Amino acid sequence: MKHTIQALVENRFGVLARISGLFSARGFNIISLAVGETEDPSVSRMTLLVDAKDERILDQIKKQLNKLIDVITVVDLTGKDFFDRELMLFKVNFTKENKKDIDKLAKEFGAKILETKDSYAVIEICSDQHTALNFLKEIKPFGIKELVRTGRIAIIK
Repeated sequence: MKHTIQALVENRFGVLARISGLFSARGFNIISLAVGETEDPSVSRMTLLVDAKDERILDQIKKQLNKLIDVITVVDLTGKDFFDRELMLFKVNFTKENKKDIDKLAKEFGAKILETKDSYAVIEICSDQHTALNFLKEIKPFGIKELVRTGRIAIIK
């Protein structure tokens, strides 16, 4: 099962490397990772999406994170009420023939067309992961030339 975990960490050199090393050494996979400063520039918030097959593995992940000196707090958001967002940028095939369909799809999902050229369009969507993945499924038939995405970020309601 996928779990969204947030960790407040000291904003210091090497913290990210130690945390990713912890996951790697124990064979845990990080599906996505987003890190950024908080309102306090000495503290960063990490949002990790991890695949923990059972509660024992999840507890082990949280315990191992809490053992690191630079980690201030660890919270599992799974099962809690929270907002999450992910940003995706697409470069898709774009022609005069499919312009209306791409415009309609972008409006339907709340995506923005950032630029159009003769052969492609750059589209941005910032939404919850479910909506973003549905948009990806719908835009795929147009031909995706390139896709870039951030990791999940989240905040408790």
